[in-house]
Amino acid sequence: MNTKETYITDISAELEQKYGASGTPEREKFDEEAYAFYTAQLLQDARKEVKVTQSELARRIHSTKSYISRVENGDIIPSVAKFWQMITSLGMRVEIVKPIY
Repeated sequence: MNTKETYITDISAELEQKYGASGTPEREKFDEEAYAFYTAQLLQDARKEVKVTQSELARRIHSTKSYISRVENGDIIPSVAKFWQMITSLGMRVEIVKPIY
């Protein structure tokens, strides 16, 4: 067993070291995949919380079960319109808040 602990002190530096600086093709690819994963988890968790099947969600947004599955697997990122439809059809809302400085 390794008793040495490693701590990340600056996630930006870690990401830059592994995927390149912001704006590089490698970093853009990583960021896109990270957003796809986050979106997938958010939608899947919301759907399961309200006990709706993929088929039912697809019916509600006039899509296919395959599309919902691909979104939840992070294979594709839904358009803003489809994301909005999914969220609202699950009884949730999207809120955009301007930060207070």
